[in-house]
Amino acid sequence: MSGASVSKRVLRTTVAAAAAGAVAFSPLAPLAQEGSGALDPVTIRIGSNSEFTRVEFAGVIGSRSRVRREGRNIIVRIGTTAAPDVSRLKVDPPPGVEKVGTRAVTGGTELVLTLAEGGDARSGSADGAVYLNLYAQAAEAPAPAAGSAAATVPVTTRAEAGRVTLDFGWTTPVGAAVFRRGEAVWIVFDSRARLDMAGAKSLGPATEAKWTAGADHVAVRIAAPQALAVSAVADGTTWRVIIGGSPTAVEGVQIARDDTGDAALVARMAGATKAVWLTDPIAGDRFAAVTALAPGKGFGARRKTMDLALLPTAHGLAVETTAPDLAILAQGDLVTLSRPGGLILSPPSAELEIGASQADAPQRAQHPGLILAQWADAGEGGFSTRYRTLQDAAALEAQSAGDDPRAPAEARFAFARFLIGSGLSYEAIGVLNAIVAKQPNMIGEPELRGLRGAARASIGRMEEAQGDFASAAVAGDPASSVWRGYIASTQGDYTTARQAFTAGASVIDQFPAEWRARFGAAHALAALETGDLDATRALLAYAFSQEAPAADELAARLVQARLFEIDGQSDKALAVYTAVGRAPMDAIAVPAKLGAVRLSMAKGTLTPAAAAAQMESLRWRWRGDATELAVIRQLGQLYLSQGLYREALTALKAAGPRMARLPGAPEIQTDLNNAFRALFLEGGADGLQPIQALGLFYDFRELTPIGADGDEMVRRLARRLVDVDLLPQAAELLKYQVENRLEGVAKAQVATDLATVYLMDRQAEAALQALWSSRSTLLPTAMNAERRALEARALTQLGRYDHALEILGTDSGPEARAVKAEILWKQQQWPQAAALYEAGLGERYKAGGALTADEEARLLRAGIGYSLGRDGASLNRLSRNYRPYVAGARNKPALSIALDGLDGTDGETSAADFAGLAASADTFAGWVTAMKTELRTKTGGGPAAPARSQAATAAPAQSRPAA
Repeated sequence: MSGASVSKRVLRTTVAAAAAGAVAFSPLAPLAQEGSGALDPVTIRIGSNSEFTRVEFAGVIGSRSRVRREGRNIIVRIGTTAAPDVSRLKVDPPPGVEKVGTRAVTGGTELVLTLAEGGDARSGSADGAVYLNLYAQAAEAPAPAAGSAAATVPVTTRAEAGRVTLDFGWTTPVGAAVFRRGEAVWIVFDSRARLDMAGAKSLGPATEAKWTAGADHVAVRIAAPQALAVSAVADGTTWRVIIGGSPTAVEGVQIARDDTGDAALVARMAGATKAVWLTDPIAGDRFAAVTALAPGKGFGARRKTMDLALLPTAHGLAVETTAPDLAILAQGDLVTLSRPGGLILSPPSAELEIGASQADAPQRAQHPGLILAQWADAGEGGFSTRYRTLQDAAALEAQSAGDDPRAPAEARFAFARFLIGSGLSYEAIGVLNAIVAKQPNMIGEPELRGLRGAARASIGRMEEAQGDFASAAVAGDPASSVWRGYIASTQGDYTTARQAFTAGASVIDQFPAEWRARFGAAHALAALETGDLDATRALLAYAFSQEAPAADELAARLVQARLFEIDGQSDKALAVYTAVGRAPMDAIAVPAKLGAVRLSMAKGTLTPAAAAAQMESLRWRWRGDATELAVIRQLGQLYLSQGLYREALTALKAAGPRMARLPGAPEIQTDLNNAFRALFLEGGADGLQPIQALGLFYDFRELTPIGADGDEMVRRLARRLVDVDLLPQAAELLKYQVENRLEGVAKAQVATDLATVYLMDRQAEAALQALWSSRSTLLPTAMNAERRALEARALTQLGRYDHALEILGTDSGPEARAVKAEILWKQQQWPQAAALYEAGLGERYKAGGALTADEEARLLRAGIGYSLGRDGASLNRLSRNYRPYVAGARNKPALSIALDGLDGTDGETSAADFAGLAASADTFAGWVTAMKTELRTKTGGGPAAPARSQAATAAPAQSRPAA
């Protein structure tokens, strides 16, 4: 049994005990221990709080203690002749206990606790121990109100073909027992109530329902044919009983004999509440129903002794007897069936001998990884008897083995074989892991590796199974090769699967029919995916010939549909996909639905949007193998085709590292990287708003490739942000590149762009920091010139004119000249500034066409500078060259005044007006526009880059991985 199963069982036990009122919620003081140690056969622990004192009997023998009450005496029977140490209880009896004593009896010891006047006790079993709660004062039950009536419980039915469902709408949790006696189904609850049957008119295959109530119970008898199965489940406080259809599997109630005193039977049933004695109105005999709280737990097969018969139940216990003195005591998790003189049972030795003769334990297979059909044979005694016999033998062997690594383990292996043959792979894994835990040397045993690998593979734990079949112990085992092929096929590694199936072909026919069908379908899929269609057809025929269960045949039909699709028979393929897609098994239905969606899109009967919606639901129905990868990949491609970039990246990214080991995962990662490149390197995101593109980039920035392509992505996105004046966001992107991804010349190049963006945003100090932190002696001449011009422009913004001119030195390039003109203008050295502005225009007057904003600002400043500097000759030349451009200027009055000069204003414009006009002639906006154009050319968004960019590009890009 797995660890999770044990945890759930312990949790149910604890909850059931609490619901039965056996555990108070006040904190207990730490449990003291009477006895030699926690691992003693009999361990007695004592704890107390303000409400009661708890005495627990634990250990191998202590946990089998039996509690009964005789008047004021509470008697605990402990199955050992050695008297336990209860000196503390004798010297200091708990509140509510008058005295404590022990007495020897046949086969054990009895602890006798005499209650004080008004004292009380409750007992039960939980967490592997029998407990006794002792109270100084018994809690008084509230007296029923005068004239009070029983609660009304509505009963509703839903009838379908061959089945009927009855819902009993209790408002509080109640215990129940559900079972069949002959032609009737009995439903018994442990609380008094009045049933409202108004909603229970339709009973489907059942014919009649009658109910009766007692002082502490209510019972319903429903006439129903014996062929109809019965199931019972609890949904909150509502009990649901289904008559007909397939029975719901429930945890079995275990019955064992108790030979510590008078012979008795003890049933372990979590949450047992009470025994209700009933009389059958048809047969007239007397029987008992033992109710229990949810979750469901029943008894699998009829068991009869001389005194009683236990009936099969869907929930709880049902006991038939002719003995008038049969006593049934339900306490916590234990139900004891006894008579004053003991039950008439066969001697324990005889029972063991009968069990041994019937066991005929499953024998070892010829190959370690082989499963034999006869392992599942339950024999004449039925499954439960076979299970208990093999389990007891395995437990006895484990106990006798102790820590001896060389002790035999055949009984435990036989139990594991039976479990695997019966399809109980989780339980088999627990048995095999327990063998390794006690005897670590068994990890090298070929059969252990083969059996555990087969059990793990059968429940889908493929990676764990791979570890077992990779062991050298089964390297040459042909049956293990079959399993390796099956695992590889389910993971999409079809070439390996074919090789492994070929290596194990000689033993496939020795497996049970259902496994032959599964292996045949898996091998057919591998043959299909590797292009061997003739082998695919032969393997499918082999799989269909095995007359395997429906689920295995559907898996083969799914491969057949793929074959139809490849053969061009799309209508046949779609019909098979559609039929298989209706199966209630997601492992088969999901790939079938995926195939149906793919073919429907190809035929044009399903739009991409509708297909994406269907695949979104498929993505959550089945996870963790090649099927999920196929769904994710197709969904990502669908979203990309619709321009839903975020949805596409999110879907493709969902595969993640958890599926990185599966074949096909690299293709998913390639699709993801290609989608990201298409968006941010090939212009796919150009249709998005810049802020949307930025958000998409940030959410998936880990996909940015290392090297020049990644750097180009960032610069393209930054350019788009600059175009719409999102300068802080653009600067943040470039800054990350400079600080985390680049070195050398490439770092200096991007830092230059970063400084340009900072200057556009009038952040001169940040621009200087970007330039100074990326200095290098290896930079091309053109890049050095641009960086000097940017540094001088930043110093100019800070008012450090002399330092800026010192940086520029004798540089007479266009950028340096523009910065010098700006500095001279700010220093009101008008003639010198005007000359530089005119020089920046060059022979623009010969080109014709409208002036740009930057050209018009330079011309305006040149004219104003010559006027304020009283340089009439230069102004006349300037006016003669550019007078034709006034008509198409953006600011015709200002440009006309600038070209006319002070002498041409007829006294209407003063020197002060020219000063104001000079202040409005700002060249910064023109420079920003020019820089946007240059940044665009650097990222492939315009004409050939200027000399500076070409020189920088000639230097090798140097990148380091993203931080």
